[in-house]
Amino acid sequence: MLFKSLFLVHLAAAQELMRFGCSQLTVDQIDPLVEPGNVPSAHMHQIVGGNSFNASMTPGSHDPPTVSTCTSCTYSEDFSNYWTANVYFKARNGTFKRVPQVVNLGLGTKAGMTIYYIRGYQSSAKVTAFPKGFRMLVGDPMNRVANKVPKGNCWRCEANMQQSPFGGAPCTGSDTPGFPKAACGGGWRMTVTFPSCWDGKNTDSPDHKSHVAYPASGTFESGGACPSTHPVKIPQVMYEAIFDTRQFNNKADWPADGSQPFYLSMGDNTGYGIHGDYLFGWQGDALQKAMDTKCANDNCAALKRQSNAQAIACTKAQASKENIGDDQWLKNLPGAITQF
Repeated sequence: MLFKSLFLVHLAAAQELMRFGCSQLTVDQIDPLVEPGNVPSAHMHQIVGGNSFNASMTPGSHDPPTVSTCTSCTYSEDFSNYWTANVYFKARNGTFKRVPQVVNLGLGTKAGMTIYYIRGYQSSAKVTAFPKGFRMLVGDPMNRVANKVPKGNCWRCEANMQQSPFGGAPCTGSDTPGFPKAACGGGWRMTVTFPSCWDGKNTDSPDHKSHVAYPASGTFESGGACPSTHPVKIPQVMYEAIFDTRQFNNKADWPADGSQPFYLSMGDNTGYGIHGDYLFGWQGDALQKAMDTKCANDNCAALKRQSNAQAIACTKAQASKENIGDDQWLKNLPGAITQF
């Protein structure tokens, strides 16, 4: 079933943004940004983008457009990698199963994520594309506190698969920084939004966050002025994924003590550990051309668009070999030492 986001419909008139689908490249327990070289890493991730994704991806020597042979994203010049944690359901008997995702933007029958590159509200301000080697992280997988969830990162309980009534722009209305607490008839929409200002010097930082910042004022998508410490306006990257929680809506299957039955793959049943990783990999000056010509949606004349079938065909074998819990129940979360 196609799950259409209405974010574009409501904001396109004021916002300048690209929005396109990426099918699942792999689900794997590796993280080249936070745990380079570790196989397996601490927790499982869902990954989309270029097929050169691996556990190391050494800065300065790994150039995704050069070493990738395909991308699972709509635009064939985008070999970037985008990844987030998975969501698992814990049944009353203590076993876990991965929550499936809903197909985004009509990429056949294969789920993945919808990716946004937002220029902000219409203006003549220059938006500088990321330089080669750029990478960043938003959110903290170890966070368990609501007020420490970064702006623009949230969960939405959808009433139905038609997203009707529409809940407004991301992280507004009844959206929450943590997991929804009730059964949701249309699954959960996860939104992960990165900062839109850069220090203009560093392609990364030790915490993968300090080289970027949110605008000095305004909401996350308002296009407000960048702080003096991070004066360069960059595209605001946003991920959207829909988790189909419907098969787990029977309260008889939930823990008898009434506790939250859903977990992010690192063992977080609050949802406050929501986070996302980004590794830039656009070919040549393709992203800069897209920003300069104010490309919109998923059909931009300045970019090369591959067929949905080509995007879906781009996959990568799992490196960690961990059971991800798609077709059987697991005693523990992948990578978990003890049962939660």
